[in-house]
Amino acid sequence: MRHLRLVRDDTSFDFFKHWRLWLGISALMIVLAMVSFGLRGLNYGIDFRGGTTIRTESAQPVDVGAYRDAVSGLGLGDVSITEIFDPTFGPDQNVASVRIQAQDDQESVTPETVAAVEAALRTVAPDIQFVSVESVGPKVSGELIQTAFIAVALAIGAVLIYIWLRFEWQFAAGAVVALVHDVLLTIGVFSEVGIQFDLTTIAALLTIVGYSLNDTVVVFDRVRENLIKYKKRPLKEVLNLSINETLSRTIMTSLTTLLALFALFALGGDVIRGFVFAMIWGIFVGTYSSIFVASALLLKFGVKRDWSKPDGDAEARKKAGGASV
Repeated sequence: MRHLRLVRDDTSFDFFKHWRLWLGISALMIVLAMVSFGLRGLNYGIDFRGGTTIRTESAQPVDVGAYRDAVSGLGLGDVSITEIFDPTFGPDQNVASVRIQAQDDQESVTPETVAAVEAALRTVAPDIQFVSVESVGPKVSGELIQTAFIAVALAIGAVLIYIWLRFEWQFAAGAVVALVHDVLLTIGVFSEVGIQFDLTTIAALLTIVGYSLNDTVVVFDRVRENLIKYKKRPLKEVLNLSINETLSRTIMTSLTTLLALFALFALGGDVIRGFVFAMIWGIFVGTYSSIFVASALLLKFGVKRDWSKPDGDAEARKKAGGASV
C-alpha cells in the first residue's frame, strides 16, 4: 500500500549551516516585538479593559450582523456580540451576549448607555428581553491581566523544570528560550497588527506553549537517542540527523493542524478570530523555534555525550548493541 509523504524519509538538510544567523534573526525579531509593544501596547478586549455584558433572549433567531449594525451608531467603541447555544434552550429561546467596553473616565457602563443599547436592539427584535446585565470594573480587569501573565510565566517555569529533570540543563535552557521567543513574538504581532487581545488570546498563548514544547521534546528525544547511539559523531551532525529523522512528523503535524485552523479562521466568525490567528502564528513560529532556536542553542551550549543514569529505553538499546558505531 502506498502512503502519502510530503517529506522523504531520507532527507539530509543542513539546518545548522547558518545557525548563528538564525539566532540573530530571532533576537532581532524579539527586539522589534518589544519595541512595538512598548510604543503601541496591546488592543485589550473587554476582559482586560472592563465593561458590561448584556444577556438577551428573543423568540426570533439571533442575527448577529443586524444586532451589531443597530448598536454601531451609538459610538460605544468595542462591542462584542455572540450567539449562545445550549441544548437545553427551547425553540423560542434565542440567546445572545452583548459586551460593551468601559467608557473613558467611568467605572462601568452607565444605565443610560445600557438603555440606549436596549432601545437599539428592540428595533431589530421588538420582543427581545434583557435577562441580565453584568459589569466588569477596571480593577477586576487589571487583576485579570496580572493573573493571565502569571499563568503564562508559571507554564514556562514548569516547562523549565520538566525539561531539566528529563534531559539536562542545556536542553531546558534551549526549550525555555524557544518558548519565550514564541510568546514574545506572538505578543509583538498582536501589538503591531492591532488584533484584540483578550482571555481567549491568553488561552492561545498557553496552547502555543504546549504545542511548541511537544515539537521540541520530540526532537530532543531523538537527539538523546542519537547521542547515545552515535557517540563519535560531532554534535552538529547528530542534531542535523535527529531533526531530519523527525522532519516528516513535524511537517505533517503542523500541516494538519493548520488545515483545521484556516477553516476556523475563515468560517468561525469574529468571536474566535483572535484565538485562531494566534494559533496559526504560533504553529509557524513554534515549528521554527523548535529547530532554529532550541536546537541551535543546544549546539551552542554543548552537551555531554554519556549519561551516568540513562533512562530505561536508552539502556535497553545500549544492551542491544546500539551504543556505538
